[in-house]
Amino acid sequence: MYNPGTIEFALVNDDMSVYGPKAHQRVISKLNSGLGPLFYREHVIQLEPLPETMLDEGQASPVPDLILYDNEARTTPIIIEVCHSDGLRKDLKKVIALLDADDYGIKEGFVYDYVADQWYRYIKGDGGLTQSTSFSEILQLDMNQFL
Repeated sequence: MYNPGTIEFALVNDDMSVYGPKAHQRVISKLNSGLGPLFYREHVIQLEPLPETMLDEGQASPVPDLILYDNEARTTPIIIEVCHSDGLRKDLKKVIALLDADDYGIKEGFVYDYVADQWYRYIKGDGGLTQSTSFSEILQLDMNQFL
């Protein structure tokens, strides 16, 4: 268990220690609960859904709300960020930057604004332009069906 010592230290030096409100966590849980059986039981998707997981276990790295991990290729083709409308711009910028930097092999990134009930998808190489869709080209699934 991670123990930062004091609350002040955690808030100043480790912004990844601040967890989302219940509505935020509920969305992550629903996505994971919907995608999990498709991977673990039905074997209809090849990517394992993992909530709040580091992109690179070998070093400090970003922690998206949900990743879809390819265990054979050891890559993360899809990430999903869940946000409140107030954090939408920041999360869109973060997802676009992660995909365009090509440090982690991410091909498709989603941001879901749970206040506005709106999905945004960014595909690597789209020049910073997002689409208002919850459909994953990689999985051939509509992510919104799990909410």
